[in-house]
Amino acid sequence: MLTLVACGGSEGNPDGLGGPTPDEQPSTQTGSPNGDASDDASDDANGDASDEPDDSSPSGPVEPEVVGTVATGLVAPWGIDFLPDGTALVTERDTTKVLAIRGGSVRTVGTLEGAQPEGEAGLLGLAVSPTYDEDSLVFAYFTSPVDNRVVKMVYNGKRLGPPEVVLKGIPSGFIHDGGRLEFGPDGYLYVSTGETGKGQLAQDPASLGGKILRITTDGDPAPGNPVKGSPVWTMGHRNVQGLAFDDRDRLWASEFGESTWDELNLIEKALNYGWPVVEGKGDLEEYRNPFAQWRTAEASPSGLAYLDGALWMASLRGERLWQIELDKEGISAPKDFFVGDFGRLRTVVAAPDGNLWVSTSNRDGRGTPGPKDDQILEITLR
Repeated sequence: MLTLVACGGSEGNPDGLGGPTPDEQPSTQTGSPNGDASDDASDDANGDASDEPDDSSPSGPVEPEVVGTVATGLVAPWGIDFLPDGTALVTERDTTKVLAIRGGSVRTVGTLEGAQPEGEAGLLGLAVSPTYDEDSLVFAYFTSPVDNRVVKMVYNGKRLGPPEVVLKGIPSGFIHDGGRLEFGPDGYLYVSTGETGKGQLAQDPASLGGKILRITTDGDPAPGNPVKGSPVWTMGHRNVQGLAFDDRDRLWASEFGESTWDELNLIEKALNYGWPVVEGKGDLEEYRNPFAQWRTAEASPSGLAYLDGALWMASLRGERLWQIELDKEGISAPKDFFVGDFGRLRTVVAAPDGNLWVSTSNRDGRGTPGPKDDQILEITLR
C-alpha cells in the first residue's frame, strides 16, 4: 500500500526543533498492503509546501528509458557528484575508493585510508563544492574507527589531496549511518545522519545522530540554524539516505522506516520528524507528517534527485525507481519503474546533460550480483 499525505507549510519553532504538524490534504492510496520489514529495517535485519510549483513542469506521461551503461564492475557505489567539466566522482562504500568517470573511462583518484567499512558503514556520500572553480574542494562522509565524519579534499584533476576533517563526532554503527551530502542553494552543506539503531539519539538535541545537519564548508554551524552553535537543522530521523533540492529551493529527504513505513519528507527548519515515537504518518501535533509513505517492501529508499518537475527515488529492497511528480496539491501519485530489472538501486543523480544516473547496489552484501554489477545506468526522460 502507498499512502500519500500532502502537507501545508510551517516554519516550526526556531528554538525548540519542534512545531505543529501541517494541515493534511486529501490522500491517495494505491497498491496492496504487506507488512514485510524494510531493507535497511531494511538494513537492520538484513521551503513552504503551500507555494504553487513552477508551471514549467513537463506535461503528459514520462517514461524513463535506460539508454546506456556508464560503468560496470563497481563495488557498492554510494556517492556521485559532478565536476564543472562533466567528470563524475563516485565513492565505493566498501573499497573506500573515489573514482573519476568520464567518457567511459573509470580510474581511481583516491582512497580514504581512514574509512572503516562494516555493515552499512564505510565511505558514503560525496559532494563537489559549489565554488569548485575557485577552491577545487570535494567533500566526503565516511566512518572512522570512532565516529562518522565529514572531510574536505582538494582535487587537482588527477588525485585527491589529503582529507581535512571539518566535522566529527557523528555517531557511527554497523547500521543506520546516514551519509548523504548535498549543497543547498544557500551555499551551505546539508548532511544526513542515522541513529545507528539507537532510536533515542534521534530525539536527543545534543546528539548528531538521527538528524539533518547544516554546516559551512569549514564545518561550523551555518548562520541561521535553529539553535545557535549547533549544526542541527532538523531532528527525529531514523536513517536519511537521500537529499534533493527542487526548483523552488525546497529540500526533500527519503528515509528508511523500520517494519511498516518508509518516508518522503519535506525538510523545513527546526521541525521534528518523529522517530522513534512515530513511523510514517502519526498525526501528532509535535511531529511532522511525511509527504508520502511506502510499505517497506516497496521501497527502502536511498538516493533522491530532482529533475523535470519530479523527484526520483532509488529503492534498495523495492528494487525500483520511483517517480514523484510535484504539483499544486503537493505531490501526485508516485509511479514505479524498472521493478526488479536491475536489483537494488542505491543512488540517483541528475547529470549535466539532463539525464539521470542510477547506481545499483548488488555487491553490498544484501543483493544478488549480476555479471555487470555493480553498475551505473544512464536513463533518459525524453
